[in-house]
Amino acid sequence: MSDVDFAVGIGGENGQGVASTGDILARILARRGLHLNAYNAYQSIIRGGHTFLTIRSSTRPVGNMGDRHDVLIPLNQDAMDRHLPLMRAGSCVVYDEERVKPGAPENGVQLCPMPMKEICGANKLAGNTAALGAVLQLLGIESEALEAVIARQFKKKGDSVIAENVGIARKGHAFASEHFERLGFQVPKLSTPKGIVTGNQAIAMGGAAAGVKFYAAYPMSPATGVLMWMAAHARQLGILVRQVEDEIGVANMVIGAAHAGCRAMCATSGGGFALMSEALGMAGMIETPMVCVNVQRAGPATGVPTKTEQGDLWQLLGAGQGDYPRIIVAPANQLDLFNTVPELFNLVDRYQCPGLLLSDLLISEGTCSVDPAELDFQVKIDRGELILPNGNGSQNPFGGGNDNSYLRYRNTPSGISPRAVPGVPGHVHVAATDEHDEDGTLISDEFTNPTKRRMMVEKRARKMETVLSQLAPPRLMGTDHAEVTLVGWGSTLSVIREAVERLNSKEGIAANHLHIKWLVPFHADEVSRILGGCRKVIVAENNYSGQFARYLRSETGFTAHGHIRKYDGEPFMPHHIVDAVKEQLKGAATVSVPRHEIRV
Repeated sequence: MSDVDFAVGIGGENGQGVASTGDILARILARRGLHLNAYNAYQSIIRGGHTFLTIRSSTRPVGNMGDRHDVLIPLNQDAMDRHLPLMRAGSCVVYDEERVKPGAPENGVQLCPMPMKEICGANKLAGNTAALGAVLQLLGIESEALEAVIARQFKKKGDSVIAENVGIARKGHAFASEHFERLGFQVPKLSTPKGIVTGNQAIAMGGAAAGVKFYAAYPMSPATGVLMWMAAHARQLGILVRQVEDEIGVANMVIGAAHAGCRAMCATSGGGFALMSEALGMAGMIETPMVCVNVQRAGPATGVPTKTEQGDLWQLLGAGQGDYPRIIVAPANQLDLFNTVPELFNLVDRYQCPGLLLSDLLISEGTCSVDPAELDFQVKIDRGELILPNGNGSQNPFGGGNDNSYLRYRNTPSGISPRAVPGVPGHVHVAATDEHDEDGTLISDEFTNPTKRRMMVEKRARKMETVLSQLAPPRLMGTDHAEVTLVGWGSTLSVIREAVERLNSKEGIAANHLHIKWLVPFHADEVSRILGGCRKVIVAENNYSGQFARYLRSETGFTAHGHIRKYDGEPFMPHHIVDAVKEQLKGAATVSVPRHEIRV
């Protein structure tokens, strides 16, 4: 069987059912065992504006929306006007012939007008269902696949609603069979059905797998999906979920729960994270493990709340005043988000410090297909040197006891001190945001002892000396003798990987790439060794100022030879990277700023 790779675009205004229509199609494709990636470019209004959802599906794994659309479903005139000029030969456009009028398409684009009033009857809202039926026929998929998902989607509305929509789906499928030509490929049905998951759902499920028992948040796009999943499953999983009045309260409640021995987590975006910064410093000072997720959106201030960006790296690097240990990680996709959350919890428990996870709107609100077997909820849980009473009430043998000799902040060679939760007999200690001695006594209560201050700063810093040994170092992917090396971090992995494949296979340019996931601590020696042997290094990132490129230079002294930066709110497409590399290899630029458009 040859590989099939195609994309369907659904455009309209908020309130026209773009997302729900896309969700139905995504479920159909996933149930056929296909891989998919979906990205919804929507506006921050309830109704109106322009929303455009892309669902890319393939027999091979796909991690980005690609460069083209094979099928366009414009639900209004605006969507038709915007996207028809971008359709290319071999593609098709399915639309309501009474509500939407096409312009002149390029040669080879099949226009598929449908008489929705005739097909749908009195049900004015069912045009999307009829269009989906037609699209499935064009893709070579039987109508029964749509009928099964409709039954699930409208289950709560009763059998009559299900029957009506199933009938409309069949009519749409039959109409396309009679009037339109199928696309030049047929979508296969693979053996193993898949599920679909968003990045925010993956973060929440990763927290559940990690043993999170307390979750707090203030709703802030695009992180709200984590709160919604947690709230929906709280009783079933035994997780206490609180929607708090603001992010200041969120962070302090999470730290309080973590201090009491509970695995606790929160998620927000850049504006909310700004309010959490002081509390994060407290977590560093009292050496309390907690996980905070920042789902980046386009800033500053309110910025563009429904658009993606990688603009918060330096915000996390500088979160909270003073020096304190923290771990910062930027997963690359939805499954990586799921797997990273438990790993991060184990690290912060072991090293008793805050853990900061950087996601962004692209992967947090984006949808992908996933094999349920890939979601391992039986993960190893390592609580580090945590002191709890055992089953018969005796004390954990980590030091301390009824003689009050317990030192919460003992100056150990590793910098990691045994951590007793409040209430363990014989392990009384003070946890304050002031600098303190080994037993928690505030050093400024006596006099500001410079020797003790230096000791405690060095003790906390010493914890980070062994973290790198627990983290997988980055590896150069692709040929060892490349003309150009692309460097990315976080959500750019998939689009850079596809661009590298295209550069090698279609453009005759030998390319490889280096992807960075763990940001703090940083594998400076490994990255320096790799990049030191590369001919031309180009960093691609979704921000204006080249935040990662500056961080790379600060940690390694290495200055990238070129940059590809996108900051218009939309993610990279593969051709953006390919075109920029070609431009820079010709010497035409050292900084490329791609223009957002869809094309072949």
